[in-house]
Amino acid sequence: MIIKCLAIDDEPFALKQIGSYIKKTPFLELVSLCNNPFSAMEVIRAHQVDLMFVDISMPDLSGMDFVRSLTIKPLVVFTTAFSEYAIDGFKVDAVDYLLKPIGYKEFLKAANKATSMFQLKSGQIDSEPAAKNHLYIKSEYKIIRIELSDIKYIESMHEYVRIHLINEKPVTSHISLKAIEELLPSSVFLRVHRSFIVNSTRIKVIERNRIVFDNNIYIPVSDQYKAGFQKFLNKNALL
Repeated sequence: MIIKCLAIDDEPFALKQIGSYIKKTPFLELVSLCNNPFSAMEVIRAHQVDLMFVDISMPDLSGMDFVRSLTIKPLVVFTTAFSEYAIDGFKVDAVDYLLKPIGYKEFLKAANKATSMFQLKSGQIDSEPAAKNHLYIKSEYKIIRIELSDIKYIESMHEYVRIHLINEKPVTSHISLKAIEELLPSSVFLRVHRSFIVNSTRIKVIERNRIVFDNNIYIPVSDQYKAGFQKFLNKNALL
C-alpha cells in the first residue's frame, strides 16, 4: 500500500527536507511540494492526497486555518518550530506533530502512525490484522514488491541498503538499515550486526559466531547483538 503525500511549507529548506524524507520512505509517494496553502488547494482538487505534512506558521493563511477550511481532509501531520502549537494541532485531529528541526527518525515514526490510521480509516485492516508478508521498496525509479520470505539478508551501504534475495538479483534502495528494520516483523528478522539484518527462516548454518549463506557468504554476529541472537538460538535450537 502506497500513501500519497503533499508537503506544504513556506521555508524552502524545510520543504525540500520533508520532500526528501517522503521520497526515501518506501510506502510513501510524493504528489507535490507547495510553498503556500493556496497552491496546495489546487493540488488537492486535481490529485488524490492521503496525507499532508503542513507547516503551521505561514503568511496570509496559517496551516491550522488551511486544514480547518477543507471540506474533505486528508490525514495531517503538522510541522512547526514552535512547540506551543501542539495542543491546537491535535484539536483538528492531526495524526502527529513534528517539531523542527525534524530528523528522519521522528518523520518515519509519524509516517508509520499515519499509515496505521489510513489503513483503519479505509477498512484495510481488522482489529487483529494479518501478519505482513511483503514490502514495497523504492529502487531507482521503480517501486518493487518484495516478498519477505524471499529475503535472505539485508546489508547496509551507508545511506543505502542492499536486499539480498533468493534466486533474484539484490535490490538497492535509498533508505537506512534502521528505517527498514522498523518495517520488518521482529519475530522473523534479526539485527545481528550494525550492517546486517538476516531472515531467521533462511539461516541454515552458524559457524564461529557467523551465519553462513550460499556461496561462502559469512554474516558476522557482533557483540552488540550477540545476546539477542543467543536468545533466538535458545528458543529454536537443540544445544
